[in-house]
Amino acid sequence: MTEKTNSKKKPRKAKSVTKPAVDVNRRQEWRFELPLPAEIEGLLPAGKKFAEKTILENISSTGAYFSLDSNLVVGSKVNLTIELPPGFTEGRKVKLCLDGVTVRLEKKEEKGRKQGVAVRFKRDFRFQVED
Repeated sequence: MTEKTNSKKKPRKAKSVTKPAVDVNRRQEWRFELPLPAEIEGLLPAGKKFAEKTILENISSTGAYFSLDSNLVVGSKVNLTIELPPGFTEGRKVKLCLDGVTVRLEKKEEKGRKQGVAVRFKRDFRFQVED
């Protein structure tokens, strides 16, 4: 008597997916964790002006991330005045002035500021030199 063989194929085991050793940054520009003092100005959703001092958490050539107490919405136009470190500017007081628009908001879980704000810079910028 001949033994019948099972014609069904055994299911293949799923390949395990391993997380890469290095986090992949999907952004096009490098972000620098550079805690720079900045003043953010703009309009709140109701049209009232605000100005608030903060410290940037990170910055790239196209945007920045920081925390604020002001309640902005995505699409808010803001003006940033960033104080550059004296070591970058040969000891002179120089501020970088930029315009931007909010592209992402995050509720902050820890104590401190109300929301995290991601801003994309517009192309125009200027340096303000103080004597």
